[in-house]
Order: sequence, then C-alpha cells, then structure tokens
Amino acid sequence: MAPRSPLAGTLSFSDALSGHAPLAGLLQRARESRARYDAIAPLLAGGLRTAVRPGPLDEEGWTLLAAHGAAAAKLRQLLPRLDTRLRNAGWAPVAIKVRVLPPEPGLRR
Repeated sequence: MAPRSPLAGTLSFSDALSGHAPLAGLLQRARESRARYDAIAPLLAGGLRTAVRPGPLDEEGWTLLAAHGAAAAKLRQLLPRLDTRLRNAGWAPVAIKVRVLPPEPGLRR
C-alpha cells in the first residue's frame, strides 16, 4: 500500500473559506477590495502605486493602505478622482479612507 499524502483529503484555503458563511463574506470583501484597487491603479503614478495597497472593505467604507505619510497625503489629494473612477466603473459609492501602515519592525524610515 502506498503511503498516504499528508495533504490527501484537505481543502484548499479558498474552499475552506467558502464553506463557512462569515469567512466566505470576508473572502468576498477581500476580492472586492482588490478589484476596486485594480480599477484605480492606473491613476496612481508608478512610485505611488508601489507604496499603496488595498485594505479592508466594510460597512464603513474602503481603506487604502499607504506605506508612508507622503503616499497617504498624495492619495488624499487624489480621492475625488479615485471616487469618480470607481463610480464610472460601476462600483457603489463608499467612503474611501487612507491609513498609513505602521513601520515594519527593524526598518527605519
């Protein structure tokens, strides 16, 4: 008899999340956050695009996460354009919040 793989009978991460209603909702919101980001990414200059990533999407709005204060400031200036892009792409309007990510341990800014 061949040895059984330790992964035999396990679910993929996506399948496991889909089978649990609250986690499935979380996965759906994460996918929507990424899709919203993909819609606005062309409006972000190269350097800004690398300093921003999609954050949580919840009943209070959508959060964009900035690597540093300068990126957050520029994002805040762009919020009207980002909102217009999302509306034109068919997304329901939500408040867009900008948050600066805390520095990674051991890294200086």
